[in-house]
Amino acid sequence: MYYLRFVPAMFLGILFLLPACRTETEKNPVQAVIDSVVLYHNPMGLEFTEEEIHLMERGLKNQLEAYQTMREYELDNAVPPALRFDPVFSRIRKPADEDPDPWEIPEQIEIPEPLDDLATYTIPELASLIRSGKIRSVELTRFFLDRLHKYDPQLHTVITYTEEYALEYARKMDEELRAGKWRGPLHGIPYGIKDLFSFPGYPTTWGAGAYRDQVLDEKATVISRLEEAGAVLVAKLSLGALAMGDVWFNDTTRNPWNLEQGSSGSSAGPAAAMAAGLVPFAIGTETLGSIVSPSTRCGVTGLRPSFGRVSRHGAMALSWSMDKIGPICKNAHDCAIVFRAIHGPDSLDLTVKNYPFHYPGEVNLKNLKIGYFREAFDADYRGRDNDIKSLEVLQGLGARLIPFRFPQDLPVESLNIILYAEAAAAFDELTRSNRDTLLVRQDIRAWPNIFRTARFIPAVEYIQANRFRTLLMEQMNRLMQEVDVVVTPTYGGNQLLTTNLTGHPCVVVPNGFDQDNSPTSISFIGNLYDEGTLLAVARAYQQATPFDEMRPESFHSGLSGPNE
Repeated sequence: MYYLRFVPAMFLGILFLLPACRTETEKNPVQAVIDSVVLYHNPMGLEFTEEEIHLMERGLKNQLEAYQTMREYELDNAVPPALRFDPVFSRIRKPADEDPDPWEIPEQIEIPEPLDDLATYTIPELASLIRSGKIRSVELTRFFLDRLHKYDPQLHTVITYTEEYALEYARKMDEELRAGKWRGPLHGIPYGIKDLFSFPGYPTTWGAGAYRDQVLDEKATVISRLEEAGAVLVAKLSLGALAMGDVWFNDTTRNPWNLEQGSSGSSAGPAAAMAAGLVPFAIGTETLGSIVSPSTRCGVTGLRPSFGRVSRHGAMALSWSMDKIGPICKNAHDCAIVFRAIHGPDSLDLTVKNYPFHYPGEVNLKNLKIGYFREAFDADYRGRDNDIKSLEVLQGLGARLIPFRFPQDLPVESLNIILYAEAAAAFDELTRSNRDTLLVRQDIRAWPNIFRTARFIPAVEYIQANRFRTLLMEQMNRLMQEVDVVVTPTYGGNQLLTTNLTGHPCVVVPNGFDQDNSPTSISFIGNLYDEGTLLAVARAYQQATPFDEMRPESFHSGLSGPNE
């Protein structure tokens, strides 16, 4: 008698990993799997006797046949699993009723001299120029298209221009305005979107060589919503392949502050384009840091909304229980304008909640409970001096800072397997077809290797991880009931993973520069579906600091940078 250590879910994975053993597998697939498990000496597993293994053989053979039968049917990336994630497991604060648009469009805004300074204007400032007739949408669209064409060879932010569509739609917005119809602050405003959203007539590459010629004949809901608001899509912007990092099939997207550095990812193009002033706003996505990280690297403001706030219809699925869509802008107020246009249910993404968006615009921090992640602020880390100054700014605005700790005593880092398993399922066909070799990155931390290793995650352990996730959500919701907003170092502790797992919203804003003159950031975490309060607090911080108005000089001639 002997004991065999193995992970049950390895059976399916080993079949994929052993194409060279096809003949042996055809003779006895289960035995080939078992022999391979012995060879791999997997350290995670359970112990079974030879007799117990023999008893399992028939059942395993039936399972393998079931897997093979499923693989005979096509399963599109857009098809979600029947189990839907809901971050609400306990009572939460519901936001106040949706208010009338609180946008104040400033008067007396003029065309700048030099004209290039138009790239620094906020959405309300551009809206003022358009509504007053001082500039037409077609002119503004051509202005930003010219900037994209001029600077993209340095930054590699654009995968596909939508120029023909953009100019046609801009003309339509101009005609409507002449007829007296104004759709709101986004009327005629150009924007760019991460190239994982489908748009008829144009490629949707997902940043990956395996999909570079893919054209999907449907319009993503977020694009439809922005069209309804009058916004003009000018380009589909770069993302790290299949929403990881900043390396896509043609190049690496660059950080406008330092062209020797990537822009981080995976919303690489949207963040870089915003920092360089190539679009007035952009749309990104986040599963685990893909808005927060590039916004930090490029010194711009990003909103990661609550899970279930913005429809993902027409967006590439990576993790059905973690994917979120949000704006990347110059400041928190611009994020609020864009978010108002894109949030809400569409009957196509059934995870979306029908909760109102209440944005007060201005907020008195004296009237709010502001938690701060004291344990993280007390640590020694890069950028700490800027973070401590951020706390001092908040206190100067009247904030009463309350010590806050994120959920403790749970295996949070281990819950990454939820993302890995879902991502591997989303791209199962890519792995089995061996087309994953078309992705540029092929290292241990890249998707191709993660997809392969994820096939060894037991279904039982995936379920167990989600049970721990339930406890994490319950703890987080309970803790957040004590505060209105939490301020935290952007990468402090495990808060980034925690809040992506629990679905809580985050606004990341620039808060200075480090010793290398690279942007740093601070993050604000809000209660579920209360993006309004969160954005108002971030706006108050930005009104008291200059960092959201700083631009990299290489792309904004004569503007102030960190050394001036």
